[in-house]
Amino acid sequence: MTAPNSSERKACWDARDHLWKCLDDNSDKSESCQNFQSEFEAKCPAQWVKYFTKRRDYLKYKEKIQTEGFSPAGGPRENS
Repeated sequence: MTAPNSSERKACWDARDHLWKCLDDNSDKSESCQNFQSEFEAKCPAQWVKYFTKRRDYLKYKEKIQTEGFSPAGGPRENS
């Protein structure tokens, strides 16, 4: 597979940005953004789609931690 050229990269990034905006506007309901999802998958290499999807999940998680704070999951406690 050859690396995407400048115009192909820009088309991919634009498709990603449109999808992410749609997801933000629709509270992450992907069924509302199916056209953008299809365009994103068509214009970006599969590895990039996987990377950008994980990246969005990470950024959303990071934002949540920064706004709501971190609270550890309740697990088994050690008895002293």
